[in-house]
Amino acid sequence: MRKRLALMAAALGLITVIPAPASAATETYGDYSLMFGRTAGQYWAGGQVGGQWAWNPQSATTSDISWGDPAQWPPASAEHFLRSGDWVELDGYSGGAGKPVTEVQRVTSETLGTASCTGMTVVPSDGGRQHYAKWTIPAAGYCLDATGTITSTVNGSVVHFRHRQVWGAPTGCSNAYFSGQRCITQHEQWWDDNAHAYGLQIDRTQYIAKGKGMAFAIRTTVPVTWNADGRYFWTWS
Repeated sequence: MRKRLALMAAALGLITVIPAPASAATETYGDYSLMFGRTAGQYWAGGQVGGQWAWNPQSATTSDISWGDPAQWPPASAEHFLRSGDWVELDGYSGGAGKPVTEVQRVTSETLGTASCTGMTVVPSDGGRQHYAKWTIPAAGYCLDATGTITSTVNGSVVHFRHRQVWGAPTGCSNAYFSGQRCITQHEQWWDDNAHAYGLQIDRTQYIAKGKGMAFAIRTTVPVTWNADGRYFWTWS
């Protein structure tokens, strides 16, 4: 996630929220993110490519996602996620999909509450990994607030972070290229002290479309105002 900052460039974009279609079946984060398929997508901003993402499953319960410039693919970075029970958890970062985690992310505190971040209660630890999202999509939105450290296994450096996420319930959505979709939203704020004073580094909302995947729309306010829309989605082998 911290690697994505290097791809940001100022651009304009719009997103339209439309009434959500009814859904009788239980939905999962996998239905939206497509994290356990070899899936990929490309998002555009200001009439040009803004970046690309791709999931690379490692097992029935783990998957790596890379973000980068499609002209220089694959990138030398990835985020390692796993499913544990009814949670998707973030383990850390590596030098590329399929490679060992070298930046281990562990929480020192985590709380869970309503979409307005009220009624926050402690989330029991699961090996110190960050509880990133609920696997089963709930009918109502929720808030996750985690603090902790990212420790390098290469040089021993330690970065302190806070990651606050508000996940929205499924809703209808469209972007500059697609209409009539169904999305969940992730409003995230990220603070860290990685080679600078501790402070807010990211404030953005991502729309994740069911059956299409990540970055259906990105609306960023920090570190710059930047907007992008998912234009191409595919599977790879």
